[in-house]
Amino acid sequence: MASIPIPNPARPLRIGTRASPLALAQANLAAAALTKAHALVAGALEIVPMTATGDKIQDRALAEVGGKALWTRELDAALDAGTIDIAVHSLKDVETVRASRFALGAMLERADPCDRLVVRGGVDAATIIDLPEGARLGTSSPRRAAQVRRIRPDLVTTLLRGNVQTRLSKLAEGAVDATLLAAAGLDRLGMHDIGSAQPIDLLLPAASQGAIGIECRNDDAATYALLKAIDHPPTHGAVAAERALLAALGGDCRSPVAAHAHWRDDGSLRLDAEIYSDDGADHVAGHALVADAGDAAALARRLLDEAPESVRRLFTV
Repeated sequence: MASIPIPNPARPLRIGTRASPLALAQANLAAAALTKAHALVAGALEIVPMTATGDKIQDRALAEVGGKALWTRELDAALDAGTIDIAVHSLKDVETVRASRFALGAMLERADPCDRLVVRGGVDAATIIDLPEGARLGTSSPRRAAQVRRIRPDLVTTLLRGNVQTRLSKLAEGAVDATLLAAAGLDRLGMHDIGSAQPIDLLLPAASQGAIGIECRNDDAATYALLKAIDHPPTHGAVAAERALLAALGGDCRSPVAAHAHWRDDGSLRLDAEIYSDDGADHVAGHALVADAGDAAALARRLLDEAPESVRRLFTV
């Protein structure tokens, strides 16, 4: 393969990322994909880590302090200032509607979208159904909390913030009896044997879970072209459908919603979705075959039409 020059050969292409171990692992995956696709030489890329506001605040739920923008604020500012050329994100943590000055040039092939249940030593449970009565499950996700409360209303859900290592440390210290973590994140950190996979038909994942997105400035055509070469179209199509559903629902980081799109053997794309009340007592589920964003939006409208007020009030449409 012929080498494709980076947009500014006088300096490396700068890859912005959060500074957490998982984010750095994902940035390295992006760097490896770019290097392979474009036969880049050593030193052609530079990873630029930065601490996100969301990583600094550990004692409050994300919804109380600014939502998903807390994960992207610093990277957005760096893109605007031209101090980085691209930004690598866990798409699950990126706002559904992004500013038009940014372009999502690529999604890497999606990893396992499922959740894994991780339990404290001495607790024997393969799924949340198996947890002891009254067990304390730590999570910062409204989606996971609502799902757990719906399936096991006897469990006590409590706030558990921090990166993967922090949450595992708090679990080991006995702050909670169990937690749910994304399988993709654990695998990217080399923690393949940590936790038990939760079936999708038990815990439908969050929209975009397991997907890595790579953005650049919308006016940077040369960098966008580099990114398009590493885009994984099946992942992009599935995740775009999930995000179109979120946009049509009008939810925010307080809104308990699960969505997962997968390609069927016949080449069609099936989108499954669920929306919940805060306590999980009420919920609506549905699915549709989607060919475009309009089909995802139609599913969102159907779910809202069928939802009781306890669910519908958590969404702004």
